[in-house]
Formats: sequence, C-alpha cells, structure tokens
Amino acid sequence: MSRSNDFFMSVKLSQFSLFTLLLGALLSSFNTFAQAVKIHEGPSFRSGICEPSISVDPTNPMNVYAASILDNFYQSTDGGITWTQEKISSPYGVWGDPCIITDGNGRIYYFHLSDPEGTNWSSDQILDRMVCQTKDGPQGTFTDGSFTAVNGKKHDKEWAAIHPTKGTIALSWTQFDAYGTSDENCKSTILFSESNDGGQSWSEPVVITEQQGDCIDDDGTSEGAVPAYGIKKARYVGWALNGGIYFNRSLDGQHWEEIRVADQKDGWTQSYPGFNRANGMPVTVVDHCESSAYYGRVYVCWGDKDERNGGEIWISSSDDAGSTWSRPARVSPDGGSSDQFLPWVTVDPSSGHLYAVYYDRRNTEKDNETNTYLSKSVDGGQSWTEWQINDEPFFPASTVFMGDYNHISAQNGVVRPIWTEMNGLKKSVWTYLHNETK
Repeated sequence: MSRSNDFFMSVKLSQFSLFTLLLGALLSSFNTFAQAVKIHEGPSFRSGICEPSISVDPTNPMNVYAASILDNFYQSTDGGITWTQEKISSPYGVWGDPCIITDGNGRIYYFHLSDPEGTNWSSDQILDRMVCQTKDGPQGTFTDGSFTAVNGKKHDKEWAAIHPTKGTIALSWTQFDAYGTSDENCKSTILFSESNDGGQSWSEPVVITEQQGDCIDDDGTSEGAVPAYGIKKARYVGWALNGGIYFNRSLDGQHWEEIRVADQKDGWTQSYPGFNRANGMPVTVVDHCESSAYYGRVYVCWGDKDERNGGEIWISSSDDAGSTWSRPARVSPDGGSSDQFLPWVTVDPSSGHLYAVYYDRRNTEKDNETNTYLSKSVDGGQSWTEWQINDEPFFPASTVFMGDYNHISAQNGVVRPIWTEMNGLKKSVWTYLHNETK
C-alpha cells in the first residue's frame, strides 16, 4: 500500500472511529431515557390495529420503521421517540399480515397480503399473491409493489429475511388450495421464493416440504413459515404442523430437506384468557456476527402450553446447520407456571446477542391481566435475563382479535420490540427503547 493510501486509510479509520464514538455517546445518553412509547392508538372493534412488525435500519439505527394491520406504516428518525403514520396503498390491494425489513442500503420492504379488487372476502381474487412494496430511506415513497406468482390458490402468513452480505431477499408463506375450508381434498403447504434485485421481481415459488396440511387455518394447517439465511448458501425455514416444529433447509439453494426440531404439545393454535387465539408459531434466526462465539448458530423459538409449565416460550439451537438440535430450553426462566405466550426472537448481528419479546402473566390478579416482557441472552441461549417493558397492565378481550404475532428488531445495540395492547375500547401499538452500551 502506498503512503497516500496509508494516509487515506488512516483518515477513513479516524472518521469511522469518531462516528463510532459519537454513536456510542448518543446511545449511552439515549438509553437513560429507556421507556415504552405508544406508536398508534385506535378503536378495538373488529380486529383493529395489531400484528405489528418493526425494523431498525442497519445503515442508521436512529431510523426505525414499523407497520400494523391493515395498511399502517410508521417511521421514526430519532430511534423511536417520535413517530409519523401513513396509510399505504397498492393496485394489488393491502390486506394485512405486514412484515417490515430493511436492507444494507437502507431500503425498506413492506410485505403484505393482497386484495386486488378491493372488495375483501367478497372477491375471488383476495389472497391471490404475496405483495412487496419498497421505498428508499425515510424520505422515499413506496412503490406500487412487486408480487409473487399468481396460480389460482390462496397465499397467507408470509415472512421475509435478508442475506447479510448478498442482500438477497427470502420470502416464505403458506399456500392454501382454498382458504378456511374443511374440505379434505384441499391442502396447505409451505412455499419459498427469492428476490435478487431489491424486491423488483421474485423467483418462481417452490414447495419445500412433502408434508401437506388441511386448509382450516388451525393446528392441522401448515403454517408459521419464517425464513432465515445461514452461512454461505444455506437457506432455512421453520414452520409448524400437527404438534410438530419443523425445520427445512437448502444448503445449495436448490434441494430441500426436512428435520423435526421438537414436539409442540398444544399445537401452534393456542388460547389464553383474553386471547381466543395466540399463536405459538416458530421463529427462525441465525447468528451472523463473525466475532460471536456462536457465529452461524441457528435458533428456532416457539410457544407451547402444558399442565406443568402453563404457556411457555421455548428455544432450541443447532451448530451444524440444523442436522441436530439442542434440548429445548425456557426463554423465561423466572416465569414459573404462569403463562408466557406469543413470542418473537431476534439476533443482533453486531453482537450475536439474542432478544425475545412475549406476553407474560406472572404476578397478575385477573385472568386476562397481561404484561409484556423482554428477555436477553448473551451466551447463545443458555441463560436469559428478562424484564417487564410495558408501563401498565392491559386487559384484552377474547371477542377482539389481538393478532397472530408481535415482533422485535435489533441492530448495532438498538433493540426495538413491538407489541399490541388493549384497554377498554382502545387498542394500541407500542415499542420500548432499549439500547446496549459498551
């Protein structure tokens, strides 16, 4: 390297060090104000706002994006202290199940279900594809959207992931021959597709399992598909069916194989007081922090329920790309036999630390009294520290849909869970400002 290059590199490194110091100082100061923040409040009738998704921008952790059903988009440029709200639209319709992710260029991806005729369940075309709308940074505007292949079947409950170095987008979901029917001839299965051009187009979806479920939208239906990228070419998808947690992998990007991770005694469709339905669907994540002692480790986290533990959050890990799995461990070590349910988990790629968010009912007096907890592991899921993150208990009602999921995102020590609360005639979406300091 020449002297001029040496000088150039030293300047660049100095600038990077200064940026790191400034960011660290900002987060250190910011973390003293750690608190729950209400993003949006609305009426609780029918479904109301729920099923929130959140994403911390890896290019600038002060940019945080979120969404909720049916068509809400939120963004914050101050780390989640203040938020703006807008409604999104698409010629392919916007019909809920939002999933928000952000890539290494600051592009935001908003995935959702379709309703191209805009007439909802009276339309034969509803749920006919998966839709992806994108925008570049806080000042951008959303595209009309791209979509996966339309094949005359119904497409529901999608999730997406980004390859940490290549930027490829993975998308997996459930395909129904017909939605919500008990017809034994109708089947459900898990599909997988990818985009290599920033969400502009999608590969032909492939079926990744030989198993088929029914189309009732219950334990016997193939659901909960959450994709993740592993090391090198590995692609992973965890999902649930008939009391089993499954893990499908492709190590070459072409061929898929299936491994059973664990039993799920109560199935993925569970119920608790105030929650007529509280999904225990699995979430799959990978440690992509190269300095982590657990680099490349795969985690699958899910909810279950039994007489001994009540509702419980379980996690299992694999260090051989899913060939073998650890014995399931509790994410809530101090929860006792009280109920913990509706989990989501993430890994901060800058540290390898695990974070989980879930509802919790320890130390409560009423059956439907509910709190939200955050749990953290710095040792690859072997031990966990947990704490309550909501300000006051909330009281959901079984007659009101609270959503099939909550969510959490972490980047560069900026950790943002997101969840739904209900009190009286109001439902609300919240986040919690947690920032790691070194």
